[in-house]
Amino acid sequence: MGRVYNFSAGPAMMPLPVLKEIQEELLDYKGSGMSVMEMSHRSKVYQTIIDEAEADLRDLMGIPDNYKVLFIQGGATLQFSMIPMNLCKNGVFDYIVTGAWSKKAMTEAKKFGKVNVIASSEDKNYSYIPDCSDLPVDDDADYVYICENETIHGTTFQKLPNTKGKILVSDQSSMFLSKPCNVSDYGIIYGGVQKNVGPAGLSIVIIREDLIREDLKPDVPVYLRYSTHASNGSMYNTPNCWAIYVCGKVFKYLKSLGGLEKMNEINKKKAAILYDFLDNSKYFKGTVEKEFRSLMNVPFVTESAEKDAEVVAATKAAGFDNLKGHKSVGGLRASIYNAMPIEGVEALVDFLKKYEEEHR
Repeated sequence: MGRVYNFSAGPAMMPLPVLKEIQEELLDYKGSGMSVMEMSHRSKVYQTIIDEAEADLRDLMGIPDNYKVLFIQGGATLQFSMIPMNLCKNGVFDYIVTGAWSKKAMTEAKKFGKVNVIASSEDKNYSYIPDCSDLPVDDDADYVYICENETIHGTTFQKLPNTKGKILVSDQSSMFLSKPCNVSDYGIIYGGVQKNVGPAGLSIVIIREDLIREDLKPDVPVYLRYSTHASNGSMYNTPNCWAIYVCGKVFKYLKSLGGLEKMNEINKKKAAILYDFLDNSKYFKGTVEKEFRSLMNVPFVTESAEKDAEVVAATKAAGFDNLKGHKSVGGLRASIYNAMPIEGVEALVDFLKKYEEEHR
């Protein structure tokens, strides 16, 4: 069997040229006589890999000098607790809950202080982003938190919330590097890399330097302190060397395509193909209000759970993988991250059109 179009929400497709390059270097990285998987993280050759990865990411995103880039194990979920632990001053945290991931992060934060849900779209099953232009931000809030693109529910912020001067923290896991980003609008941007950048097991945290504090509660574990990672160049312990190496390859690949402006242009084209089909279909329909639709994760349904399951089975048989919606919401979902080619989306739409003609 050849390579399939993999619509998984993560771990997800990776660019084929990157995979081929990795394959070529697998047994012997640039004459070192060993694979990156076998290499000491303390070696000069590996130091060059991590330094280049950081430099290319800074270049891609235009990260200002007063922000640190940290490569931390544990995926995005570990950040649900690291954020309140490290930013806690007054012990008050404001959360905007727009789907499953912001809700999980908010639940975790409750262990470390008082949480205010200052806006939520739960009333309509997270099918929209609430108006965040004039929020009841707490005077004592240590930060305002968003999940900027909700992977499960397929919504995205078109405009950042007005945090009234408070630090904005954003989980960008499922939209990371999909479009240009003005880093200085945020205190912290973070994301698990397994959706849009690399293999699972790593999160990238971009944090403003003044938020990296030493005066934390003494019971905050050493590994869970941003200062530990910042002062050791993400090498306090053995990092996820392989994932950092692969992410570095992806950063170079994105630069070769023309950077994040170009990637955004491609992503808009891809999403339009699928959304145009859904808007004109009598059999399938998207579940998100138009103005809040994600370019990365596209949930849709038929008229029943039974028919949804039949479509999922048919897509799998036709060589499209992972189109089943998340277990918490059902339906179908196509994740069309950076590495999904336009041809993959076109092929899926052609298949769904044909399916609709045969089953309506």
